[in-house]
Amino acid sequence: MAATTTLRLNAEDNVVVARVDLAPGAPVEDGVAATAPVPSGHKVAVKAIAEGEAIRKYDQIIGFAATDIAAGDHVHVHNCAMGDFERDYAIGKDLKNVEYVAEAERATFQGYKRSNGRVGTRNYIGILTSVNCSASVARFIARDLEKSGVLDDYPNVDSVVALTHSTGCGMAGAGEGYENLQRALWGHARHPNFAGVLMVGLGCEVNQIDFLLEAYGIERGPMFRTMNIQDGGGTRKTVDWGIEQIKEMLPEANKAERETISAEHLTVALQCGGSDGYSGITANPALGFAADTLVRHGGTAILAETPEIYGAEHLLTRRAVSDKVAQKLIERIKWWEDYTARNGGEMDNNPSPGNKAGGLTTILEKSLGAAAKGGTTNLAGVYKYGEPVDAHGFVFMDSPGYDPASITGQVASGANVVCFTTGRGSVYGNKPCPSIKLATNSAMYNKLSEDMDVNCGPIADGDATVEDIGTEIFEMFLAVASGKQTKSEAQGLGDAEFIPWQVGAVM
Repeated sequence: MAATTTLRLNAEDNVVVARVDLAPGAPVEDGVAATAPVPSGHKVAVKAIAEGEAIRKYDQIIGFAATDIAAGDHVHVHNCAMGDFERDYAIGKDLKNVEYVAEAERATFQGYKRSNGRVGTRNYIGILTSVNCSASVARFIARDLEKSGVLDDYPNVDSVVALTHSTGCGMAGAGEGYENLQRALWGHARHPNFAGVLMVGLGCEVNQIDFLLEAYGIERGPMFRTMNIQDGGGTRKTVDWGIEQIKEMLPEANKAERETISAEHLTVALQCGGSDGYSGITANPALGFAADTLVRHGGTAILAETPEIYGAEHLLTRRAVSDKVAQKLIERIKWWEDYTARNGGEMDNNPSPGNKAGGLTTILEKSLGAAAKGGTTNLAGVYKYGEPVDAHGFVFMDSPGYDPASITGQVASGANVVCFTTGRGSVYGNKPCPSIKLATNSAMYNKLSEDMDVNCGPIADGDATVEDIGTEIFEMFLAVASGKQTKSEAQGLGDAEFIPWQVGAVM
């Protein structure tokens, strides 16, 4: 199809998106010319919009004209502002009969089937920390094992990774923050991408290891071990102790072998970061198509980042399988409104300077594009941060919009692959889950090709459809789940991205 200078997303929209940088006088559409420079990815009015009138993109309200806007004007933060309006949650109105692929015909991948029936896509040994005070010991254990060369004798073990964090003490021993941390740790402790786990504490912290084990019914065993520095005799002795513990796990971990597994055991974390004006046009809809395909094959897709579906939540409640599921989402939205208000913020603070430079003006616009990652199938469940996902299909997990914290929760909830769209260029990686990176535009893909796995830019360039790229992404899910290395894995990223969501006072 022939490329044009602008992209129209819906016939009812009063703005279009610049596909290239527009100079003053450049044609927009239907005899409208740009009145000022409009950067690529930004919006331009195609008709006059009076002050106070709604600005529409995707046939949805993304803001209101802060002043009179002429046809051809650049529409952005200087003339578009937030405003209140009613949203019709219309619970269940858009439910559909999903045409699932017959079990015998479902796609497959080569994964690791664990003794509890769960399936991994990688085979790590993890070192988890109960508190920041044990972070250095955990890193020293992993570092010294790597330097020793002992891992060379265990080719089926991907590596030993230390997942450290900055909390675990100086916090309340109950409440939302404590529960978030425990769910994040518990979810990783039982994650199928770990063949074995060693948990390291200090000994006197608020987040006691024994409290975690008791709360979640975790039992120590050959492949789940615990230790603390105060019992171990200090830093050096505890490092030596930890190395011996992991050496004892390695032979069993190395026995794991990949086998053919149905795609119903694939759970993908849907994520976006460093978004731009193309995110909701190319990569996010393409990822949504891939998510729909995964759901039809019996798998699960987890959307998250509650502040980044704010203003688009009514599109999700319309797909909710029950009133209970919809109300859980609405309750989370209200929690966030209260949370930001009592901390002196507001939900529209979410678009970052980079987002705005890329053409995103309000949280409403960003959310409408971000929600596209969730595809079109029914919303089967809503979960708290790091809560185990027990439903198949498309689900939502509450989290902040801060990508590492959000993905930490999604992995804790059970995701065994991450798929991350970016327009400005995020260089995120994850351990223990491989992270597939999708570029929203060809210019950024070409610039950061060592970090990007799939270029979704051809959709905007007019050289591919959402379905074309979505199919490519689904096939990438299967390949990466089967062991294909992602760009972030090739560069060794993922050791510093374990970020449990901290809520509450630091004491």
